Amino acid sequence: MSAPAPDLALAIDELPNGVVVLAINRPQARNAVDLATARAISRTFDLLDDDPECRVIILTGAGGHFSAGMDLKAFRATGERPVDAKRGAFGLVRKPPNTPLIAAVEGAAVGGGFEIALACDLVVAAENAVFGLPEVKRGLTAAGGGLLRLPSRIPYHLAMEAVLTGRHLSAAWCADRGLVNRIAPAGHARRVAVELAEEIGANGPLAVRASKRVIVESGDWASAEAFERQEAIVDPVRRSADAREGAVAFAEKRAPLWSGI
Repeated sequence: MSAPAPDLALAIDELPNGVVVLAINRPQARNAVDLATARAISRTFDLLDDDPECRVIILTGAGGHFSAGMDLKAFRATGERPVDAKRGAFGLVRKPPNTPLIAAVEGAAVGGGFEIALACDLVVAAENAVFGLPEVKRGLTAAGGGLLRLPSRIPYHLAMEAVLTGRHLSAAWCADRGLVNRIAPAGHARRVAVELAEEIGANGPLAVRASKRVIVESGDWASAEAFERQEAIVDPVRRSADAREGAVAFAEKRAPLWSGI
């Protein structure tokens, strides 16, 4: 993979097997996201989406916290909001990357930090991680996807209580309700996320991206047209060299060698 240009707000680590770790690197602000950081995240996702060697992205935070969400100091000083023109708030919540995205959460993922996690495809949380949408406590609303995504992930009344009280939610509470895929020991969310990413990255890259696309987009499809629309996405995968390689590798009892074509 060809690494994106470095940015002081982000730390990028390319790992083997097509895994890229992207860390919000503003620990002095508990990784709160300002406009410049949101734009950097968006640009980096553009580059990684176009890189055929990138199989999975892990998003995390530096210094023991995931993200405190919007940089309230910047908002208070200038009214600045961290909204990227293409991908929306925090550089991803309106349009997450096409590449599978895992949140590796240590410490706090509150406000926009929780909204960032909700925009990811999978979530790995340290056992001491804390989630929540406390915007109402500050006279604001969770308009970065929290109000839209949380009620589709957990029962209505639980989502309503979490939003209207703004209280913190433990990693265990979130895991019990399906908001978290894996619980890791404190300090090991990144390691567990890398293990999960490698499991995903070992699969056919065309099939993985197409599968993600169907799951993401099909919520808006009418039932009468769902299979037809799915076919338009999955048929190219079925006809691909990777599909043939998968069948041959199975017959030969070996690991497939994916080409991405």
